Formats: sequence, structure tokens, C-alpha cells
Amino acid sequence: MNTEALSPAKVAPTLNAASGRWLTTLNRIERSTLADPAIRILQRGIRSLPLGGTRDLLKGAPLGHPLHPVLVQVPIGCWLSAAVLDSVPGERRAATTLTAVGLAGVAPAAIAGWADWADLPPEQARTGLAHAVSNAAAVSCYAVSLAARLSGHPAKGRLWGWAGLAAVGVTGALGGRVAHRRAGGARPAA
Repeated sequence: MNTEALSPAKVAPTLNAASGRWLTTLNRIERSTLADPAIRILQRGIRSLPLGGTRDLLKGAPLGHPLHPVLVQVPIGCWLSAAVLDSVPGERRAATTLTAVGLAGVAPAAIAGWADWADLPPEQARTGLAHAVSNAAAVSCYAVSLAARLSGHPAKGRLWGWAGLAAVGVTGALGGRVAHRRAGGARPAA
């Protein structure tokens, strides 16, 4: 094996270039005002929902931190585990079950995410909307994956699952940008 091809001196410039492109893309998303009219309408609509004390629960106030990152562990964990089992012979049924459970865990995570997003300032809301769109792509991939698996097309199901996992990686990076770089999240109830 040629270890020189993977030396840190050769890998670092490639990673730095990819990181730079990613950060440039994130900065463009944050600065683009194209979706602002739709964002304002969506945020107003979500904030106007008569949720009462449920809103604080969805935003994670009782926990002292956002609930959304806690809830996303179900779909992410299931789908990552399904990808691992997809590479193990004889584990098709377990991977299918994990794909389905991951899909079932999406709704609570999404509801909590939208509750947080409704109060974000414009830069964060723009990135959050991109996060939601990439989540929709991931969920779509996993829905197609599950349908393929259940209809007796396991290879197609695996491919769609891996595509979904790639989308999960992108959406996680976008969500991380909102949560950590811009300090979005829960605020304790007043």
C-alpha cells in the first residue's frame, strides 16, 4: 500500500480547500435575502400557532437547551446503524426496521426544529431553511429506500439509504452552523 498518497501533508491542502468552499457556501446562504419574504411569512405563521406551554417544551426550555438536537438522535442513529447493517450479510431485515424507525422519529424532531427556527434572526433563519430543505431531501431518500426494501429491492434500498445518509451529513453541518456558530437555541421560560 502506498502510504505516501495519504500523508497528512497531501491530505491537509485538500481538506482545507473543501472546508473553504463549504464556508464560502454557508456565508452566501447567510447573506442571500432571496428567501426572506417566505421566511418572514413562515416564521409569523409558526409563532401564531396556539401552542401555549407546549412551545416552551418544544424549544427545550425545561431542559435548558434545545430539544431538537436531542430528538434528531433517533433518525440519525437509526439510519447510521442501518448503513452499517447494510454492509453485513444477512442483516437486511434489521436495516429495514431501522430505516422505518428513523422515518418515524422525523416528525417530533422536525416539529421541535420548526419551533426553534420561528424565532431565529435572518442569517440563522436562512441557514435553517437550507437545513430544512436538506432534511426533506434526506427523508425523501429514506422513504424511497424503505419502499424499495419492502418491495423486495434491497440493493436499491441500500443505495437510497446511503444517499440519504449523505444528505443527513449535509443537513447536520447546516444545523450545526445554526446552533453553534450563530448560538441559536433554547431560551429558558421567563
